[in-house]
Amino acid sequence: MQETPMAAIPLSDQAMRDAAVATAEQLIALMESTPDPEAPVPATSPWSITDVFGHVAMEPGRYRDLALGEGTWPARATDLPAFNDAQIAALPSRDIDDLAAILRWDLKQFIETLQGLAPQALMMFDGDQQIRAGLSLGTLIGEFVVHGYDIGRATGRRWPIDPAHVPLVLAGMHQVMPGWVDADAVKHHKATYRVHLRGGPSHTYRFEDGALTIDPASTGPIDVHISAEPVTWLLLTYGRANPIRAALTGKVLAYGRRPWLAPRLAKNFLPA
Repeated sequence: MQETPMAAIPLSDQAMRDAAVATAEQLIALMESTPDPEAPVPATSPWSITDVFGHVAMEPGRYRDLALGEGTWPARATDLPAFNDAQIAALPSRDIDDLAAILRWDLKQFIETLQGLAPQALMMFDGDQQIRAGLSLGTLIGEFVVHGYDIGRATGRRWPIDPAHVPLVLAGMHQVMPGWVDADAVKHHKATYRVHLRGGPSHTYRFEDGALTIDPASTGPIDVHISAEPVTWLLLTYGRANPIRAALTGKVLAYGRRPWLAPRLAKNFLPA
């Protein structure tokens, strides 16, 4: 897959829709060439490849239900693993072609539903949070990209991630990240992180009084700046990359008043 310059994809509804369709088709193509769909996926143990694909295939339909004020979601972030396991146990099929057809159709229906909603329309989401329905496509793109990465690694095949898609995924993730904060980890943590995606946007994460604020209007002093290669940062955010290796290879660099805080940022969240 040819990479697109990050500046060439604006953060717009159309960009979200195009990226969602492109990454879904990329995942389907990977699945159609998978020799053993029941092989394990170490990153999501004990799930098999079919389990992972089935989970992803069910998500567009669930998102559409939520956008319409229906459907179900885990009330707490800690309930998500059990919720996902129940989803996999109830898959309507374990046939790859059937699941691919469900994914394509439900994604099409979800996108059409979003086009009929107001730009600021809200929907409930995991962790009992209200999020913008249109931006939820960013979270869905993250599902396609990261689980495709998991399957690619499990089968020893290359899985290219377009760095231009990373800001779109983060736009979706930023809506739900405050609900994924590990309350115990940040109880007495007060710090402001500024992450600079190379060739792309920068974002500020402020932790104070056990809460996270993303891109606040006024940041105050920045404790640590992090310069990151976009795809590496995405994989670190999802717990799929080694932070020490990322630092040693120069893909992530920390500087500022308190650079030693950089490795802590990911630890402030519950596992994704």
